[in-house]
Amino acid sequence: MKILSKGASKLWLAGWLMAFTILSGNSISSETTDIEREYMPNDPKLCLMCHGADSDHPAESVMHSVHGQSSSENTPFSTNQQGCQSCHGPSASHLKLVNGVRPPPAMVFNSDQPAQQRDEVCLDCHQDTAGHYWAGSAHEFSQQGCTSCHTIHQEDDAMKKFVQLNNQCMDCHQRQRAQIMRPSSHPLRSGHMNCIDCHSPHGGPGPAELKAFTLNEQCLDCHAEKRGPFLWEHAPVTEDCSSCHTPHGSNHNALLNARTPFLCQQCHQAAFHPSNQESGTGIPPRGASSNLLGKDCMNCHSQVHGSNHPSGSGLTR
Repeated sequence: MKILSKGASKLWLAGWLMAFTILSGNSISSETTDIEREYMPNDPKLCLMCHGADSDHPAESVMHSVHGQSSSENTPFSTNQQGCQSCHGPSASHLKLVNGVRPPPAMVFNSDQPAQQRDEVCLDCHQDTAGHYWAGSAHEFSQQGCTSCHTIHQEDDAMKKFVQLNNQCMDCHQRQRAQIMRPSSHPLRSGHMNCIDCHSPHGGPGPAELKAFTLNEQCLDCHAEKRGPFLWEHAPVTEDCSSCHTPHGSNHNALLNARTPFLCQQCHQAAFHPSNQESGTGIPPRGASSNLLGKDCMNCHSQVHGSNHPSGSGLTR
């Protein structure tokens, strides 16, 4: 019998240990995978035994939501679906305690799992309604998944309630929350308008996830009287509404970027009249400019968006 040297014996032992570790690891991994692939029986009855209304992790309200309807074949609780596991994945191992700890479901919808992985579950059913512009959208790019805004286990999703929807958006968009509190703003505070009237949270064809392809198209959807075409057009109107207006809120009248005549003279600096550009020195106590005190460009040029009058080249009528 050949006797191995001391160094060869160590190498032989290390090889066997490595092989045993690999085989053992594969066995454990395979066993865990097989368990996870098993669906839990009696769903949702067994789920609600622990996730009832009085539990630490209640989910019973989902049965009263649109997702809980069993009459529709497209809902998770229809006869051809797996109930809770339609979204949470096959989770038979969730019933068992392992070393005193209960393994989580296959899909838990929290920050431990990538947003893309969570969203795939939702888009599996909602691709037609929410998935057209989702890929590459601002929310998808910033890893804000579906569950960042939507609450599935509640009977009424906050995103479906008119007033709560705005608060949901502004939990992240704090700058816009401050802007709508300014004196001149769209009627979001009063509840006559909400964020998704203009923006599509799932991604849109226009800039800033607008529903329309351009900002002007979005604005003119409500402000149709500004659409034209006009015989005499004001160039900024046809180019970009935000040249003069800020959409979320302003300290100046009519959502203007600056007060007039300063706003007008950003373009009309020394043409026609007045020949001098106005500044803050024309306001008392430093001065008393008649063009600033009680007067405004739009006192005469009232048709600032455009005119159809034959003599309206100056947008005065």
